[in-house]
Amino acid sequence: MAEKVYNRLEIRLAEKKDIKRIGELLEQVNRIHHDIRPDLFRLGRKYSERELEKIIEDKSTPVFVVTDREDGMLIGYCMTRLLEIKDDQIRTDLRTIYIDDLCVDTAFRGRHAGLALYEAVKDFARRNGCQDVTLHVWEGNDGARAFYETMGMKPMYTCMEEKL
Repeated sequence: MAEKVYNRLEIRLAEKKDIKRIGELLEQVNRIHHDIRPDLFRLGRKYSERELEKIIEDKSTPVFVVTDREDGMLIGYCMTRLLEIKDDQIRTDLRTIYIDDLCVDTAFRGRHAGLALYEAVKDFARRNGCQDVTLHVWEGNDGARAFYETMGMKPMYTCMEEKL
């Protein structure tokens, strides 16, 4: 059954027509972050429609979307950034793809849409000479952390804080 549902999914690069729906999903992501850390996140949206349009147009920030082949519904997205480190004093040269956001609509989870998006990002990264995929996960976002660990990701470093 899972393979049948997975085969219904289509991954493509985002287009301007997707901006409204991506904005709705951005609000879902922000809600999660706000619920975990209301001291850091207000309710709202991370990007305006104009900012999303610029991101979609920029070749260095590919945005992938996943849709249902049968009804065309956009059910998730993955915003990425291609990053390079070159000629650094202490770091080795590196080309990476950074996942800024990955969201699957809460009503459509369990259909392997997140897996499909993540695999599409990895394929794109390989084709574009990237050595790895990186991202940040907020402490307390246990579902996201578990998902990324299932994908094979491991912690790269830890950011710590002391509240004053």
